[in-house]
Amino acid sequence: MDENTCKLLVKLAQEGQLSSLEKLISLGGSAEVQTVGSKHFGRSGDTLLHYAARKGHLDIMEYLITRIGTDVEVYNNDYKRPLHEAASMSHQACVSYLLREGAKVDSLKKADWTPLMMACTRRNLGVIRELLCNGADPALKNKDGWNSFHIACREGDPLVVQHLLVVTPDVWRTESKTRRTPLHTAAMHGCEEVVRILLERCGYAPGCTDSCGVTPFMDAVRNGHISVARLLLEKHQASPTAADILGAQAVHQVAVTGQEEALRFLVQGLNVDVNQRATDIQLSALHYAAKEGHTSTIKTLLELGADLHVRDKKGRTALHMACIGQHADAARTLLQLGLKDSEDACGTTAMQHARKPDVVRVFECGLPDPS
Repeated sequence: MDENTCKLLVKLAQEGQLSSLEKLISLGGSAEVQTVGSKHFGRSGDTLLHYAARKGHLDIMEYLITRIGTDVEVYNNDYKRPLHEAASMSHQACVSYLLREGAKVDSLKKADWTPLMMACTRRNLGVIRELLCNGADPALKNKDGWNSFHIACREGDPLVVQHLLVVTPDVWRTESKTRRTPLHTAAMHGCEEVVRILLERCGYAPGCTDSCGVTPFMDAVRNGHISVARLLLEKHQASPTAADILGAQAVHQVAVTGQEEALRFLVQGLNVDVNQRATDIQLSALHYAAKEGHTSTIKTLLELGADLHVRDKKGRTALHMACIGQHADAARTLLQLGLKDSEDACGTTAMQHARKPDVVRVFECGLPDPS
C-alpha cells in the first residue's frame, strides 16, 4: 500500500465518505482488505476505526468492524481504543455501537485514562450515562490519582456531577496522588455551581488541604475566582489566613499569580494584613509579586499599604527579588517608586543579581525622567 493510498484512506475515513472508502479498499483486492483493518497510520498509530470513531462516522465504523474485520479493541500508540475516541468526542451512537460489539467499557489508554474519564472532559450526560449503564466504574483512578468525578468537577457541568453522585454516592471521597480533592479542582477552575453542590451534598472537612497545604479557598482566590472564594467562606468556614506548608497565605499566592482584584478582596474586604510574611523565609506579598515580575501588582500592593522597604529573612528587598527573577520592568518600577539598591545580609546588592542585558541596563542607564 503506497503512501498516497494511505493518505486517501485516512481522508475518506475522516470525512465519512463510505462509498468511496469501500471502492478504494476493494481495488486493492482481498489481500488489502485483510490488512487495511489492522493497519496503523501516521505517528499516532491510529487505525481507520480510530479516525471514524473520533469523527463520529457510525456507518464507516460498522463497515470496518463487520465487513473488514477490524478488532473493536484495536489500540494506537497511546493505547487508545476506538471507544476512547468516541467517548472523548461525545459521539453517543458510536459509543453505544462499540459497546454492543464488545468493547471493554473500562479499557485503559496511556496514563490509565478510561473512556468514562474521557467522556467527563465533555459536557455530554448522554454519553456518560451510556458508559455507566454498561458498567463503567467512576471510582477508577488514572496515573495521577484522578477519577472521573475529579474530571467532571473540573469541567463544571452540574448535571454530570449530580448524576455521578446519584450513581455512586461515595465517589467524592477521593484524593489525587497530591491529595487534591474534587472540591480543590472545582474551586481552582471557578466552577461555582459545582462547588455549591459539593458543599451541600458532600462531607469535605473545613480547611481540607492537599499535600502542599493548599486549601480550596487558596485555589479559588489565586485563580481570581472571587465568587467561589466567597461561597467557601460562607458555606465551608474557609480561613483567609490559612498557610500552606511553606507558610504562604492566600495573599502571598495571589501576589504570585498577579490577581489584583483578589488582592483587593483579601485586603480591603477581609482585612488581611498586606504585609503579612510567609513563615518560611519571611517573604511578603511584595517580594512574591516582584519575583514574578508583576509590575501592576506591585503598584496595587503599595496602594493597599504594602511596605516598600520590607526585607525578608536574608535581608532582601523586593528589588532583589525582581533582579533574581530577571524582570527589568519590575526593577525599574521599584526604583522609580523610591526603593534604592542596597546590600542584603550577605552583602549582595540587587544589581549583582542582574544577568539579562535589559535588567543590567536598568542600573547602568539610570532612571528615566518620570515626566
